[in-house]
Amino acid sequence: MVSRDTFNVFIAVYMMASRRHGTIYTGVTSRLISRISEHRDGLIAGFTKKYNVHRLVWYEPHELMTNANRREKSIKKYPREWKINLIETENPYWDDLFPGLVGMKRQTLPADVFMGRRDKPGDDG
Repeated sequence: MVSRDTFNVFIAVYMMASRRHGTIYTGVTSRLISRISEHRDGLIAGFTKKYNVHRLVWYEPHELMTNANRREKSIKKYPREWKINLIETENPYWDDLFPGLVGMKRQTLPADVFMGRRDKPGDDG
């Protein structure tokens, strides 16, 4: 018999980005919070880890996984500009939606986190 963890079920199509107008990843899951945590913590080998895509910028809840899969495939067929418009309709500044999703206080990060910077000698990371 297969047990179902209905407490952690959150079916959704989602988009993550490396930064505003950066690399975009589109995915689908039946456990949104856990899946986004895995992406953010680098636990999933693949696209999001390789391209440092850790910011949840858009998501759309669904009642059924079949509908979510259909929507994800549809979104993936559209050009990048269409996806950007979809994100910016609800999230014009590409804020990370994950903290609000899990009830965390929003954290202000230094500009160099978003803009990037070169390592200085003696920088450990």
